[in-house]
Amino acid sequence: MTHRPRIPAAVWALGFVSLLMDVSSELVHSLLPVFLVTALGASALVVGLIEGAAEATALIVKVFSGVLSDYWGRRKPLAVLGYASARCQSRCSPWPPARASCSPPG
Repeated sequence: MTHRPRIPAAVWALGFVSLLMDVSSELVHSLLPVFLVTALGASALVVGLIEGAAEATALIVKVFSGVLSDYWGRRKPLAVLGYASARCQSRCSPWPPARASCSPPG
C-alpha cells in the first residue's frame, strides 16, 4: 500500500464551507419561484426571465473569473472574493430575516 499525502486542513475547511454555501443557496433557489408566484403574484414568464438572468450572470462570472484566475496565477483571492460576495448578498436579500443593510451580524 502506498502512502498518500494528507489533505491539508485548509482544503477540508474550504470544502466544508463550499458544501454549506451550496446547500443554502440551493434551498433558497428552490423556493424562490414559489415565493415569486404566491407572494408577489409573478407570472411564469417573469419567473423564467429572472431565473434565466441569474443563470446567465453566473455563467458569465465563471468564465471571466476563470480567465482572471489563469492570468493572475492565484486562486485564493478570487475564492475569498466569491465567498465574501455571496455572504454580502445573503445579508442584502429581500427575505424577512435579512437586515435592511449589508452590515455584519451582531
